[in-house]
Amino acid sequence: MLFGRPRSQPRASRPGSLGGMDYADPKRKGSLVAKVFLAAALTALCIIMIKQSPSMNSPSPFSFHEPGVTHVLVTGGAGYIGSHAALRLLKDSYRVTIVDNLSRGNLGAVRVLQELFPEPGRLQFIYADLGDKKSVDKIFSENKFDAVMHFAAVAYVGESTADPLKYYHNITSNTLLVLESMAKHGVTTLIYSSTCATYGEPEKMPITEETPQFPINPYGKAKKMAEDIILDFSKTSDMAVMILRYFNVIGSDPEGRLGEAPRPELREQGRISGACFDAARGIIPGLKVRGTDYKTPDGTCIRDYIDVTDLVDAHVKALEKAQPGKVGIYNVGTGRGRSVKEFVEACKKATGVDIKVEYLSRRPGDYAEVYSDPSKILRELNWSAHYTNLQESLEIAWRWQKAHRDGYGTSTAVL
Repeated sequence: MLFGRPRSQPRASRPGSLGGMDYADPKRKGSLVAKVFLAAALTALCIIMIKQSPSMNSPSPFSFHEPGVTHVLVTGGAGYIGSHAALRLLKDSYRVTIVDNLSRGNLGAVRVLQELFPEPGRLQFIYADLGDKKSVDKIFSENKFDAVMHFAAVAYVGESTADPLKYYHNITSNTLLVLESMAKHGVTTLIYSSTCATYGEPEKMPITEETPQFPINPYGKAKKMAEDIILDFSKTSDMAVMILRYFNVIGSDPEGRLGEAPRPELREQGRISGACFDAARGIIPGLKVRGTDYKTPDGTCIRDYIDVTDLVDAHVKALEKAQPGKVGIYNVGTGRGRSVKEFVEACKKATGVDIKVEYLSRRPGDYAEVYSDPSKILRELNWSAHYTNLQESLEIAWRWQKAHRDGYGTSTAVL
């Protein structure tokens, strides 16, 4: 059709409507059909192009085993210890999937890791609860894991005494679900993050791996139950199992990328390092030390403080040394005990703040003295703690605290 062509007849003589029915102009009908055909052709072309693009045609790199690449599921990878472990694994060129329900973890920590390792196939985050059997099975069916580092757990002694059922469900039951899915989907390596709380209050120090386990609070009991399940299952399978019983964790990433950021409502239950920093920042008026009448030199509890960087190094060495059909159990500590009063003095020096200290009665479920004998892990995994200066570890953690006064932020949106 030529534009500007004069009309051959007046508009009134062109076909119109009759009796409420429209009779279409054949020329207009043909034009409409042509447009529909063109649109359909373009749509089909787009679909073909999308299907042929690598991102649509290729499966997710997380969904298959890739030669030379070890894919590790890090449960609780948005938490304090789990995020540091994920960082170390990513630095060492592992492929990492983090699963976390964010009840204790921080989405901001995951975002830091995503910004550091944005390359496809390096890191993925899955928002899920390990207490949901269907969700756990779906995660294992859609991803091909070579190993699991199981950190996810609630981990406060006082809270476990007040709400024991929560701890048995979250720690023991959830570990069983993870183990069942590992067995079902052929994942043959488990690095289990346990605790010195399984030993209870031993009569002799230091604690060795042969020290009898008599936990005295629900947290330690739930962890021991999970250990027992893992050990019983290992007797009937070729799974490679490493159980790491570690002591009191402090510190943060030396390069300042990650740190400890407990939720405000959990500060009362949290680690002593977090409480010290909160007091130094004025978030709380002072530090509450529970128990001054223990049978120790200064009356306060004695603990073995392990830096988080050393701790995740032990987990990676355990992963590297894990062997099918073998079980390794190791204490991860410095081999030296420090009292709570010593810790507070080191924190004062690290922060430069004269923290006010209030001494209160004992906390239920606590024990007087616990420190490790780490000789077995040195002998078998060639691991030893390097960050053993308490004040220096606290200074590193304090730098992160000062630079992140709001922690990782308050966002709870799911990626």
